[in-house]
Amino acid sequence: MQDKLPRYTMRIDRVLLNKLGYIAEYEGRTTNKQLEQLVKKCILEFEKEHGEIKQTDLNELKENL
Repeated sequence: MQDKLPRYTMRIDRVLLNKLGYIAEYEGRTTNKQLEQLVKKCILEFEKEHGEIKQTDLNELKENL
């Protein structure tokens, strides 16, 4: 089965990455899944304050890049 999720390379300070890995292990997740959870939380908090980010908003952003 081929993975259809997009890949994203991130540069991060080694100490931060190690601490994130520690928290992930404590929570029973992989570092990748822990990071995904943090991103989801960030998006939910943003949308709670500013409203839902709609696909049309994303399309407009893409056009302006």
